[in-house]
Amino acid sequence: MGDGKGARQGSADGPISSGGVPSRHPDLARLLLVEDDPQLRRMLHDLLVEENYQVSEASDGQRGLHLALTGEFDVIILDRRLPVVDGLDVLTRLRERGVITPVLVLSALGNPSHRVEGLDAGAEDYLSKPFDVEELLARLRSLRRRHLDTARSLPLRAGRLDLDTRLVYADGAEPVRLSERECSLLATLAGRPGQVYPRRDLLAIVFPDAESEIVVDTYVHYLRRKLGRHIVATVRGRGYQLGRL
Repeated sequence: MGDGKGARQGSADGPISSGGVPSRHPDLARLLLVEDDPQLRRMLHDLLVEENYQVSEASDGQRGLHLALTGEFDVIILDRRLPVVDGLDVLTRLRERGVITPVLVLSALGNPSHRVEGLDAGAEDYLSKPFDVEELLARLRSLRRRHLDTARSLPLRAGRLDLDTRLVYADGAEPVRLSERECSLLATLAGRPGQVYPRRDLLAIVFPDAESEIVVDTYVHYLRRKLGRHIVATVRGRGYQLGRL
């Protein structure tokens, strides 16, 4: 179908955002679309909404980088040639910050060397323009399946966290079981190991029913008691980030 012009049109109704990150809908996969061509972006938006994706959009690399760093997405579609910040530069910065969301790069640059550059920058897949709509959707489904298969285990520095069993594995040590809240806190930090989380953000993400930020400090203490004082690093005046076992 070429680049998808004239493709199925979907409704824009529902929890969709073209500029910000909406609240997560429990039944929809969240997708970030970073594309500067307004006609192609609109077509892809409508197509993806019809396919039950919750879509956030950005028309330049700087905005796309901001949304990817501050939101939670199941998959990202990233144009390679973007204004302000180039697509591959966006991808490199995301990987440097520990964002592991799978990325499919779209590009008019389709020779093998360009694909290698995109994959080496951290993309999971690379699709040349013009593209077939059904192939794009199939690749997105494949990325989501592979991501779900690996997302149940999060790497720590010198260990890993199994989200199904809530066990922390470290070399040469017996596995340590965490409580549900301890696991959620550690998983939040491990999901973006380079990010510093203010206490108020951790309160909102991990302890939405609590009122005081003291609960964050309490569970940091629990993690340190079970896994060692270095598992959570304190960044003075800013908050907490993932440390090391």
